[in-house]
Amino acid sequence: MNLIRDFCEADIWPEELPPPREAILEHVHGMDGLLCLLTDQIDAGIMDEAGSGLKVISNHAVGVDNVDVAAASARAIAVGNTPGILTDATADLAFALLLAAGRRVAEGERLVKSGGWKTWGPAFMLGADLAGATLGIVGFGRIGRAVARRAMGFGMRIIFSDPSQSAPEPGVAATRVDLDTLLREADFISLHTPLTDETRDLVNADTLGRMKATAVLINTSRGPVVDQQALYKALVSKRIFAAALDVTVPEPLPPDDPLLTLENCLIVPHIASASWRTRERMSLMAAENLIAGLKGERLPNCVNPEVYDHPRMNTKKT
Repeated sequence: MNLIRDFCEADIWPEELPPPREAILEHVHGMDGLLCLLTDQIDAGIMDEAGSGLKVISNHAVGVDNVDVAAASARAIAVGNTPGILTDATADLAFALLLAAGRRVAEGERLVKSGGWKTWGPAFMLGADLAGATLGIVGFGRIGRAVARRAMGFGMRIIFSDPSQSAPEPGVAATRVDLDTLLREADFISLHTPLTDETRDLVNADTLGRMKATAVLINTSRGPVVDQQALYKALVSKRIFAAALDVTVPEPLPPDDPLLTLENCLIVPHIASASWRTRERMSLMAAENLIAGLKGERLPNCVNPEVYDHPRMNTKKT
């Protein structure tokens, strides 16, 4: 924020909760740039309300499903994101959730705090082994590959499904399979796919029905990738062993959501990138994208570079 304030006048939303659409429409009029969070839905109406002077939308996130990128491109507005920077932090949390759900860590802690821990027994709090287990990774981009590298250290067999990736990077011992094979063979399934029309409700009653009864599902991608009603039914019926979610629909999840009643469902509040170093670097990248756009320069990280060929774009080709 200091970088932005030093460069330009900034109208900053002061509240903890995201601004409602009406507030964004009120404040965006006449602005040259917009820095938004993944909680802000930026559509064509908001861009038009800003006016023809809007040059840049900088999203403080890797994913840009909250921004209508096609509408921005049509208006010669560059859209920036923060790629690469949160790979390790997200992979760390995905693996933490994998361990916690598989070994029932949160459930065990609740048992201790409630006074339910009475004694030790041979069948007490049994969970899933990692060594020798099969990890299925859906989406094998930067984060998926980082999770695979961590799984290698635990002696896991790694398979992945991704139509855009034919082979893992050198040094990553993973095998590409189709989604049906992954669902049938994986003991742990970790989701790392972007949210698209094709991936919305990718995990549904049908795909859950093809998983092992001992399977553990982890989602650190986007909430809508999982049909939560179908997941609830699968967990209640013990169709799968457990699930761990960093992302939900909606966010935050209401306290009366049925998933929160389940011992075999671990949910954390979208904290995959919540490490000090990662968030600081994300913020700097978002500020740098914004300032470059305001200066008429190419964004360091632009998701729609086609805007620089737009006849309305008078941008330095640097």
